[in-house]
Amino acid sequence: MLPPSHPLRPRPALFRLLARTLLLGGLATAACDASARAGRPAGAVSDSASGTVSPGSARPAQAAVPAEAKGAEATAAALARNDGPAPAIRALYVNRFAAQSRKRMPHFIALADSTEINALVIDMKDEFGLNYHSADPKFAQNAGTMGKVRDVKAMLDTLKAHGILPIARIVVFKDSVTALLHPEWSIRREDGSIWRDKKGTPWVNPYHRELWDYNIGVAEELARMGFGEIQFDYIRFPEPYASLPKQIFPGADGMSKPDAIAAFLKEANDRLDKLGVRATADIFGLVTTVNGPLEVAQWWEKLAPVTDVLLPMVYPSHYVRGSFGIPVPNAEPYKVVNISISRARERDAKLGITGGEHVRPWLQAFSLGKPDYTAEEVRQQKQAVYDAGYDGWVLWHPGSKFEPFEAALERGELVSHKKEHPTPAPKHVE
Repeated sequence: MLPPSHPLRPRPALFRLLARTLLLGGLATAACDASARAGRPAGAVSDSASGTVSPGSARPAQAAVPAEAKGAEATAAALARNDGPAPAIRALYVNRFAAQSRKRMPHFIALADSTEINALVIDMKDEFGLNYHSADPKFAQNAGTMGKVRDVKAMLDTLKAHGILPIARIVVFKDSVTALLHPEWSIRREDGSIWRDKKGTPWVNPYHRELWDYNIGVAEELARMGFGEIQFDYIRFPEPYASLPKQIFPGADGMSKPDAIAAFLKEANDRLDKLGVRATADIFGLVTTVNGPLEVAQWWEKLAPVTDVLLPMVYPSHYVRGSFGIPVPNAEPYKVVNISISRARERDAKLGITGGEHVRPWLQAFSLGKPDYTAEEVRQQKQAVYDAGYDGWVLWHPGSKFEPFEAALERGELVSHKKEHPTPAPKHVE
Protein backbone atom coordinates (compact mmCIF):
# COMPACT_ATOMS: atom_id res chain seq x y z
CA MET A 1 0.00 0.00 0.00
CA LEU A 2 1.38 3.43 -0.88
CA PRO A 3 2.24 5.55 2.17
CA PRO A 4 0.27 8.77 2.53
CA SER A 5 3.28 10.87 1.53
CA HIS A 6 3.92 8.93 -1.68
CA PRO A 7 3.37 10.92 -4.92
CA LEU A 8 0.11 9.40 -6.02
CA ARG A 9 0.17 9.63 -9.78
CA PRO A 10 1.58 11.21 -12.95
CA ARG A 11 -0.84 13.54 -14.65
CA PRO A 12 0.37 14.31 -18.22
CA ALA A 13 -1.76 16.35 -20.56
CA LEU A 14 -2.31 13.17 -22.56
CA PHE A 15 -4.68 11.96 -19.84
CA ARG A 16 -6.76 15.11 -20.07
CA LEU A 17 -7.15 14.45 -23.79
CA LEU A 18 -8.11 10.84 -23.08
CA ALA A 19 -10.76 11.95 -20.60
CA ARG A 20 -12.25 14.46 -22.98
CA THR A 21 -12.24 11.91 -25.82
CA LEU A 22 -14.03 9.29 -23.77
CA LEU A 23 -16.43 11.54 -21.94
CA LEU A 24 -17.31 14.07 -24.60
CA GLY A 25 -17.49 11.32 -27.21
CA GLY A 26 -20.43 9.89 -25.34
CA LEU A 27 -18.71 6.72 -24.13
CA ALA A 28 -19.03 7.49 -20.46
CA THR A 29 -22.09 9.52 -19.61
CA ALA A 30 -25.14 11.35 -20.86
CA ALA A 31 -26.80 14.44 -19.49
CA CYS A 32 -29.88 13.74 -17.43
CA ASP A 33 -33.29 14.86 -18.66
CA ALA A 34 -35.33 17.73 -17.26
CA SER A 35 -37.60 15.49 -15.25
CA ALA A 36 -34.62 13.95 -13.46
CA ARG A 37 -33.29 17.38 -12.58
CA ALA A 38 -36.68 18.33 -11.19
CA GLY A 39 -36.51 15.38 -8.80
CA ARG A 40 -33.50 16.78 -6.93
CA PRO A 41 -32.66 20.46 -7.30
CA ALA A 42 -28.92 20.92 -7.61
CA GLY A 43 -28.78 23.30 -4.67
CA ALA A 44 -30.93 21.29 -2.29
CA VAL A 45 -29.34 19.93 0.86
CA SER A 46 -30.57 16.51 1.91
CA ASP A 47 -29.52 14.61 5.00
CA SER A 48 -26.88 11.95 4.77
CA ALA A 49 -23.39 12.50 3.53
CA SER A 50 -25.08 15.86 3.17
CA GLY A 51 -25.82 15.82 6.89
CA THR A 52 -29.17 16.65 8.41
CA VAL A 53 -29.80 19.40 5.96
CA SER A 54 -27.23 13.24 2.11
CA PRO A 55 -11.59 -6.60 -9.55
CA GLY A 56 -10.80 -3.95 -12.42
CA SER A 57 -12.44 -3.13 -15.68
CA ALA A 58 -11.09 -4.33 -19.00
CA ARG A 59 -9.76 -1.59 -21.26
CA PRO A 60 -11.49 -0.74 -24.55
CA ALA A 61 -10.24 -3.36 -27.01
CA GLN A 62 -9.71 -0.84 -29.79
CA ALA A 63 -7.53 1.58 -27.80
CA ALA A 64 -3.81 1.23 -27.13
CA VAL A 65 -2.92 2.17 -23.56
CA PRO A 66 0.10 4.49 -23.11
CA ALA A 67 2.82 3.44 -20.68
CA GLU A 68 2.04 6.46 -18.50
CA ALA A 69 -1.60 5.40 -18.34
CA LYS A 70 -0.59 1.93 -17.21
CA GLY A 71 1.41 3.52 -14.39
CA ALA A 72 -1.55 5.65 -13.36
CA GLU A 73 -3.83 2.60 -13.43
CA ALA A 74 -1.40 0.84 -11.11
CA THR A 75 -1.59 3.82 -8.75
CA ALA A 76 -5.39 3.69 -8.73
CA ALA A 77 -5.22 -0.05 -8.07
CA ALA A 78 -2.83 0.52 -5.17
CA LEU A 79 -5.25 3.00 -3.60
CA ALA A 80 -8.05 0.43 -3.91
CA ARG A 81 -6.18 -2.56 -2.48
CA ASN A 82 -7.63 -3.87 0.76
CA ASP A 83 -4.53 -5.68 2.02
CA GLY A 84 -3.28 -3.08 4.47
CA PRO A 85 -4.17 0.11 6.35
CA ALA A 86 -6.37 2.52 4.44
CA PRO A 87 -4.35 5.12 2.50
CA ALA A 88 -4.92 8.86 2.46
CA ILE A 89 -7.87 9.75 0.23
CA ARG A 90 -8.78 13.34 -0.65
CA ALA A 91 -11.96 13.33 -2.66
CA LEU A 92 -14.88 15.27 -4.09
CA TYR A 93 -18.54 14.22 -4.04
CA VAL A 94 -20.11 13.65 -7.48
CA ASN A 95 -23.90 13.46 -7.38
CA ARG A 96 -26.12 11.54 -9.77
CA PHE A 97 -26.52 14.40 -12.22
CA ALA A 98 -22.88 15.47 -12.25
CA ALA A 99 -21.85 11.86 -12.92
CA GLN A 100 -24.08 11.89 -16.01
CA SER A 101 -22.76 15.21 -17.30
CA ARG A 102 -20.42 15.39 -20.30
CA LYS A 103 -19.20 18.76 -19.02
CA ARG A 104 -18.82 18.20 -15.29
CA MET A 105 -16.91 14.91 -15.28
CA PRO A 106 -14.04 16.21 -17.47
CA HIS A 107 -13.79 19.18 -15.11
CA PHE A 108 -13.48 16.92 -12.05
CA ILE A 109 -10.82 14.85 -13.83
CA ALA A 110 -8.84 17.94 -14.82
CA LEU A 111 -9.09 19.16 -11.23
CA ALA A 112 -7.72 15.87 -9.94
CA ASP A 113 -4.96 15.99 -12.55
CA SER A 114 -3.72 19.32 -11.20
CA THR A 115 -4.37 19.09 -7.44
CA GLU A 116 -4.17 16.85 -4.38
CA ILE A 117 -7.53 15.20 -5.22
CA ASN A 118 -7.04 11.47 -5.83
CA ALA A 119 -10.58 10.07 -5.64
CA LEU A 120 -14.19 10.80 -6.57
CA VAL A 121 -17.18 9.64 -4.49
CA ILE A 122 -19.85 8.95 -7.10
CA ASP A 123 -23.57 8.36 -6.47
CA MET A 124 -24.32 4.89 -7.87
CA LYS A 125 -27.40 4.18 -5.72
CA ASP A 126 -29.08 7.16 -4.11
CA GLU A 127 -32.50 7.97 -2.67
CA PHE A 128 -33.95 7.72 -6.18
CA GLY A 129 -32.63 4.29 -7.15
CA LEU A 130 -29.65 3.05 -9.14
CA ASN A 131 -27.46 5.39 -11.17
CA TYR A 132 -26.36 2.68 -13.59
CA HIS A 133 -27.93 -0.06 -15.67
CA SER A 134 -27.58 -3.27 -13.68
CA ALA A 135 -27.06 -6.56 -15.46
CA ASP A 136 -28.91 -8.35 -12.64
CA PRO A 137 -32.70 -8.42 -13.15
CA LYS A 138 -33.24 -8.49 -9.38
CA PHE A 139 -31.39 -5.20 -9.02
CA ALA A 140 -32.72 -3.63 -12.20
CA GLN A 141 -36.33 -3.86 -10.99
CA ASN A 142 -35.43 -1.47 -8.15
CA ALA A 143 -33.53 0.91 -10.42
CA GLY A 144 -36.03 3.78 -10.30
CA THR A 145 -36.94 6.12 -13.15
CA MET A 146 -34.18 8.74 -12.89
CA GLY A 147 -31.50 9.17 -15.57
CA LYS A 148 -28.43 6.95 -15.26
CA VAL A 149 -24.78 6.85 -16.26
CA ARG A 150 -24.85 5.19 -19.67
CA ASP A 151 -21.39 3.66 -19.79
CA VAL A 152 -19.94 2.99 -16.37
CA LYS A 153 -17.03 0.99 -17.80
CA ALA A 154 -15.82 3.92 -19.92
CA MET A 155 -16.12 6.23 -16.93
CA LEU A 156 -14.10 3.88 -14.72
CA ASP A 157 -11.45 3.26 -17.38
CA THR A 158 -10.99 7.01 -17.73
CA LEU A 159 -10.70 7.60 -13.98
CA LYS A 160 -8.19 4.79 -13.57
CA ALA A 161 -6.13 6.09 -16.50
CA HIS A 162 -5.72 9.25 -14.45
CA GLY A 163 -4.85 7.41 -11.24
CA ILE A 164 -8.16 8.47 -9.66
CA LEU A 165 -9.81 6.06 -7.23
CA PRO A 166 -13.52 5.60 -8.08
CA ILE A 167 -15.63 5.25 -4.93
CA ALA A 168 -19.26 4.12 -5.24
CA ARG A 169 -21.71 5.76 -2.83
CA ILE A 170 -24.70 3.55 -1.99
CA VAL A 171 -27.69 4.88 -0.05
CA VAL A 172 -29.01 1.95 1.99
CA PHE A 173 -31.98 2.44 4.32
CA LYS A 174 -33.52 5.67 2.99
CA ASP A 175 -34.70 3.88 -0.14
CA SER A 176 -38.19 4.93 -1.20
CA VAL A 177 -37.96 3.06 -4.52
CA THR A 178 -37.41 -0.29 -2.83
CA ALA A 179 -39.84 0.48 0.01
CA LEU A 180 -42.67 1.01 -2.47
CA LEU A 181 -41.76 -1.92 -4.72
CA HIS A 182 -41.33 -4.23 -1.72
CA PRO A 183 -43.66 -2.98 1.01
CA GLU A 184 -42.83 -6.12 2.98
CA TRP A 185 -39.32 -4.67 3.37
CA SER A 186 -40.51 -1.29 4.66
CA ILE A 187 -40.82 0.18 8.14
CA ARG A 188 -44.47 -0.09 9.22
CA ARG A 189 -46.99 1.81 11.28
CA GLU A 190 -48.96 0.11 14.04
CA ASP A 191 -51.88 -0.39 11.63
CA GLY A 192 -49.58 -2.27 9.23
CA SER A 193 -49.35 0.48 6.61
CA ILE A 194 -46.05 1.92 5.38
CA TRP A 195 -44.43 4.43 7.73
CA ARG A 196 -43.25 7.72 6.19
CA ASP A 197 -40.98 10.46 7.47
CA LYS A 198 -41.78 14.19 7.70
CA LYS A 199 -41.31 14.61 3.97
CA GLY A 200 -43.58 11.68 3.18
CA THR A 201 -40.68 9.41 2.25
CA PRO A 202 -40.91 5.71 3.15
CA TRP A 203 -37.84 3.95 4.54
CA VAL A 204 -36.87 0.31 4.36
CA ASN A 205 -36.51 -1.81 7.49
CA PRO A 206 -32.86 -2.10 8.64
CA TYR A 207 -33.62 -5.47 10.22
CA HIS A 208 -34.73 -7.10 6.95
CA ARG A 209 -32.08 -9.61 5.82
CA GLU A 210 -33.26 -9.72 2.19
CA LEU A 211 -32.72 -5.98 2.07
CA TRP A 212 -29.18 -6.45 3.36
CA ASP A 213 -28.52 -8.98 0.64
CA TYR A 214 -29.91 -6.66 -2.04
CA ASN A 215 -27.69 -3.73 -1.04
CA ILE A 216 -24.58 -5.83 -0.57
CA GLY A 217 -25.32 -7.51 -3.90
CA VAL A 218 -25.41 -4.10 -5.58
CA ALA A 219 -22.11 -3.28 -3.86
CA GLU A 220 -20.56 -6.51 -5.12
CA GLU A 221 -21.73 -5.81 -8.66
CA LEU A 222 -20.18 -2.33 -8.54
CA ALA A 223 -16.95 -3.74 -7.11
CA ARG A 224 -16.74 -6.24 -9.96
CA MET A 225 -17.35 -3.42 -12.42
CA GLY A 226 -14.21 -1.74 -11.11
CA PHE A 227 -15.05 0.56 -8.21
CA GLY A 228 -12.19 0.48 -5.73
CA GLU A 229 -14.23 1.31 -2.62
CA ILE A 230 -17.87 1.02 -1.63
CA GLN A 231 -19.18 3.78 0.61
CA PHE A 232 -22.48 3.07 2.38
CA ASP A 233 -24.67 6.02 3.31
CA TYR A 234 -27.90 6.24 5.31
CA ILE A 235 -26.78 3.26 7.35
CA ARG A 236 -29.12 4.33 10.11
CA PHE A 237 -32.70 4.36 11.32
CA PRO A 238 -34.95 7.37 10.64
CA GLU A 239 -35.41 9.91 13.41
CA PRO A 240 -38.24 8.82 15.77
CA TYR A 241 -40.08 12.14 15.83
CA ALA A 242 -42.83 12.24 18.47
CA SER A 243 -45.10 14.00 15.97
CA LEU A 244 -45.00 11.00 13.62
CA PRO A 245 -46.61 7.57 14.00
CA LYS A 246 -44.66 4.94 15.89
CA GLN A 247 -42.17 2.97 13.82
CA ILE A 248 -42.68 -0.80 13.72
CA PHE A 249 -39.82 -3.09 12.65
CA PRO A 250 -40.93 -6.61 11.71
CA GLY A 251 -38.15 -9.15 12.17
CA ALA A 252 -36.26 -7.31 14.90
CA ASP A 253 -36.49 -10.36 17.17
CA GLY A 254 -34.94 -8.58 20.13
CA MET A 255 -31.88 -7.24 18.29
CA SER A 256 -31.01 -3.67 19.24
CA LYS A 257 -30.92 -0.98 16.58
CA PRO A 258 -27.15 -0.33 16.92
CA ASP A 259 -26.49 -4.06 16.66
CA ALA A 260 -28.58 -4.25 13.48
CA ILE A 261 -26.59 -1.47 11.83
CA ALA A 262 -23.29 -3.02 12.91
CA ALA A 263 -24.36 -6.48 11.72
CA PHE A 264 -25.23 -5.14 8.27
CA LEU A 265 -21.87 -3.40 7.96
CA LYS A 266 -19.97 -6.47 9.17
CA GLU A 267 -21.65 -8.66 6.57
CA ALA A 268 -20.96 -6.06 3.88
CA ASN A 269 -17.34 -5.77 4.98
CA ASP A 270 -16.84 -9.54 5.00
CA ARG A 271 -18.31 -10.01 1.52
CA LEU A 272 -16.52 -7.06 -0.07
CA ASP A 273 -13.25 -8.11 1.55
CA LYS A 274 -13.39 -11.26 -0.59
CA LEU A 275 -13.34 -8.99 -3.65
CA GLY A 276 -10.43 -6.96 -2.28
CA VAL A 277 -12.53 -3.81 -1.92
CA ARG A 278 -12.91 -1.59 1.14
CA ALA A 279 -16.29 -1.09 2.81
CA THR A 280 -16.69 2.40 4.27
CA ALA A 281 -19.60 4.16 5.95
CA ASP A 282 -20.96 7.70 6.32
CA ILE A 283 -22.12 8.66 9.80
CA PHE A 284 -23.39 11.74 11.60
CA GLY A 285 -20.65 13.99 12.95
CA LEU A 286 -22.08 13.79 16.46
CA VAL A 287 -21.22 10.09 16.59
CA THR A 288 -17.60 11.01 17.30
CA THR A 289 -18.40 12.96 20.47
CA VAL A 290 -21.61 11.46 21.89
CA ASN A 291 -21.11 8.59 24.31
CA GLY A 292 -23.42 5.74 23.39
CA PRO A 293 -25.77 5.51 20.41
CA LEU A 294 -27.61 8.34 18.69
CA GLU A 295 -31.37 7.94 18.27
CA VAL A 296 -30.71 6.87 14.68
CA ALA A 297 -28.64 3.95 16.10
CA GLN A 298 -25.15 5.02 15.05
CA TRP A 299 -22.61 4.28 17.78
CA TRP A 300 -18.87 4.65 17.31
CA GLU A 301 -17.84 1.64 19.37
CA LYS A 302 -20.23 -0.61 17.44
CA LEU A 303 -19.32 0.64 13.95
CA ALA A 304 -15.58 1.24 14.14
CA PRO A 305 -14.51 -2.43 14.48
CA VAL A 306 -16.58 -3.61 11.50
CA THR A 307 -15.82 -0.88 8.95
CA ASP A 308 -12.62 -0.20 7.02
CA VAL A 309 -13.15 3.57 7.13
CA LEU A 310 -15.71 5.74 8.94
CA LEU A 311 -16.66 9.09 7.42
CA PRO A 312 -18.20 11.41 10.03
CA MET A 313 -20.07 14.39 8.57
CA VAL A 314 -18.55 17.11 10.73
CA TYR A 315 -20.16 20.09 9.01
CA PRO A 316 -19.84 23.09 11.37
CA SER A 317 -23.22 24.45 10.23
CA HIS A 318 -24.93 21.37 11.65
CA TYR A 319 -23.80 21.86 15.25
CA VAL A 320 -26.13 23.78 17.55
CA ARG A 321 -25.04 27.01 19.19
CA GLY A 322 -22.88 26.33 22.20
CA SER A 323 -21.56 22.96 21.01
CA PHE A 324 -18.10 22.35 22.51
CA GLY A 325 -18.47 25.74 24.21
CA ILE A 326 -18.43 27.50 20.82
CA PRO A 327 -21.10 30.24 20.57
CA VAL A 328 -21.53 29.91 16.79
CA PRO A 329 -19.97 26.64 15.55
CA ASN A 330 -20.46 27.58 11.90
CA ALA A 331 -18.12 30.54 12.47
CA GLU A 332 -15.38 28.32 13.96
CA PRO A 333 -14.81 25.55 11.38
CA TYR A 334 -11.31 24.66 12.61
CA LYS A 335 -12.40 24.14 16.21
CA VAL A 336 -15.48 22.07 15.36
CA VAL A 337 -13.67 19.74 12.99
CA ASN A 338 -10.55 19.39 15.12
CA ILE A 339 -12.47 18.56 18.30
CA SER A 340 -14.70 16.06 16.48
CA ILE A 341 -11.93 14.22 14.65
CA SER A 342 -9.56 14.24 17.61
CA ARG A 343 -12.26 12.54 19.65
CA ALA A 344 -12.70 9.94 16.91
CA ARG A 345 -8.97 9.18 16.98
CA GLU A 346 -9.05 8.82 20.76
CA ARG A 347 -12.00 6.43 20.64
CA ASP A 348 -10.31 4.37 17.93
CA ALA A 349 -7.17 4.13 20.06
CA LYS A 350 -9.19 2.76 22.99
CA LEU A 351 -10.51 0.08 20.65
CA GLY A 352 -6.99 -0.79 19.49
CA ILE A 353 -7.58 0.67 16.02
CA THR A 354 -4.40 2.52 15.06
CA GLY A 355 -2.46 3.20 11.89
CA GLY A 356 -3.80 4.09 8.49
CA GLU A 357 -6.69 6.38 7.71
CA HIS A 358 -9.60 4.75 9.54
CA VAL A 359 -11.27 8.17 9.90
CA ARG A 360 -11.94 10.26 6.78
CA PRO A 361 -14.32 13.14 7.49
CA TRP A 362 -16.76 14.84 5.18
CA LEU A 363 -15.99 18.57 5.15
CA GLN A 364 -18.36 21.46 4.45
CA ALA A 365 -17.98 23.03 0.99
CA PHE A 366 -21.33 24.80 1.01
CA SER A 367 -22.97 27.68 2.84
CA LEU A 368 -25.76 27.19 5.35
CA GLY A 369 -26.47 30.11 7.63
CA LYS A 370 -23.80 32.68 8.39
CA PRO A 371 -21.03 33.19 7.62
CA ASP A 372 -20.99 32.21 3.97
CA TYR A 373 -18.32 29.61 3.31
CA THR A 374 -15.36 30.26 1.00
CA ALA A 375 -12.10 28.53 0.21
CA GLU A 376 -10.70 29.87 3.49
CA GLU A 377 -13.23 27.93 5.60
CA VAL A 378 -12.37 24.79 3.64
CA ARG A 379 -8.66 25.35 4.30
CA GLN A 380 -9.36 25.67 8.02
CA GLN A 381 -11.29 22.40 8.04
CA LYS A 382 -8.51 20.61 6.18
CA GLN A 383 -5.92 21.86 8.66
CA ALA A 384 -8.12 20.71 11.53
CA VAL A 385 -8.09 17.18 10.10
CA TYR A 386 -4.30 17.18 9.71
CA ASP A 387 -3.80 18.47 13.25
CA ALA A 388 -6.10 15.73 14.55
CA GLY A 389 -3.83 13.08 13.02
CA TYR A 390 -5.32 12.23 9.62
CA ASP A 391 -4.50 13.08 6.02
CA GLY A 392 -7.76 12.31 4.22
CA TRP A 393 -11.11 14.05 3.75
CA VAL A 394 -13.99 14.41 1.29
CA LEU A 395 -15.58 17.70 0.27
CA TRP A 396 -19.38 17.81 0.18
CA HIS A 397 -21.48 20.16 -1.88
CA PRO A 398 -25.02 18.87 -2.58
CA GLY A 399 -24.87 20.03 -6.20
CA SER A 400 -21.22 18.97 -6.65
CA LYS A 401 -20.37 22.60 -7.44
CA PHE A 402 -16.91 23.14 -6.04
CA GLU A 403 -15.75 26.10 -8.11
CA PRO A 404 -15.97 28.60 -5.19
CA PHE A 405 -13.79 26.31 -3.09
CA GLU A 406 -11.20 25.09 -5.59
CA ALA A 407 -8.65 27.64 -4.39
CA ALA A 408 -8.45 25.62 -1.17
CA LEU A 409 -7.03 22.63 -3.04
CA GLU A 410 -3.25 22.27 -3.08
CA ARG A 411 -1.66 22.13 -6.52
CA GLY A 412 0.35 19.07 -7.47
CA GLU A 413 0.53 15.68 -5.82
CA LEU A 414 -0.90 14.76 -2.44
CA VAL A 415 1.54 15.62 0.34
CA SER A 416 1.10 14.37 3.89
CA HIS A 417 0.39 17.06 6.46
CA LYS A 418 -0.95 15.04 9.35
CA LYS A 419 0.36 15.57 12.85
CA GLU A 420 1.57 12.49 14.66
CA HIS A 421 -0.02 11.76 18.03
CA PRO A 422 1.16 9.33 20.73
CA THR A 423 -0.83 6.12 20.68
CA PRO A 424 -2.19 5.23 24.14
CA ALA A 425 -2.42 1.62 25.21
CA PRO A 426 -5.81 0.23 24.14
CA LYS A 427 -8.33 -0.59 26.80
CA HIS A 428 -11.71 -2.23 26.72
CA VAL A 429 -14.65 0.08 25.96
CA GLU A 430 -18.17 -1.00 26.80
